[in-house]
Amino acid sequence: MPEITGVIQNRFDENVVTTTVDSLVNWARKSSLWPMTFGLACCAIEMMATGGTRYDWNRFGLIPRGTPRQSDLMIVAGTVTLKMATRVKRLYEQMPEPKYVISMGSCANNGGPYWRSGCPPRPEALLYGIMKLQEKIQEDRVFRRKGETLGSLAGASMAPEAVK
Repeated sequence: MPEITGVIQNRFDENVVTTTVDSLVNWARKSSLWPMTFGLACCAIEMMATGGTRYDWNRFGLIPRGTPRQSDLMIVAGTVTLKMATRVKRLYEQMPEPKYVISMGSCANNGGPYWRSGCPPRPEALLYGIMKLQEKIQEDRVFRRKGETLGSLAGASMAPEAVK
């Protein structure tokens, strides 16, 4: 087997790990999501079950918070009526950046009907969504400059104040 060589190979004592700042910051962010405890309908029961002992979302680093100013994840669990929409928007605006939203159930996604599409979703489905969000956070570019284009929108560009 050929010997592995590199610029920093065998330069450090044992138990020294090298990584990028992006990887370290993203690992910390994905491992400490703080969801806002905000339930609107039957999906809220499933969200509470996810935090219980059987599914234990604490093992994913989720610490439920009752205030938007300490939360970075909003789980919309249930029907958002017109009366509640302004309140949900206000809570979202009070959350610090970066912030994420998981919409849970057919009512929250497209207004119902709740008796189709296997609603309410099981706690496993919520945990799957959280794991997918953690994968997205791990691939984020924290300290690199944002691009000036809007992804797949050909020819579109961001406002100058958004690029800073």
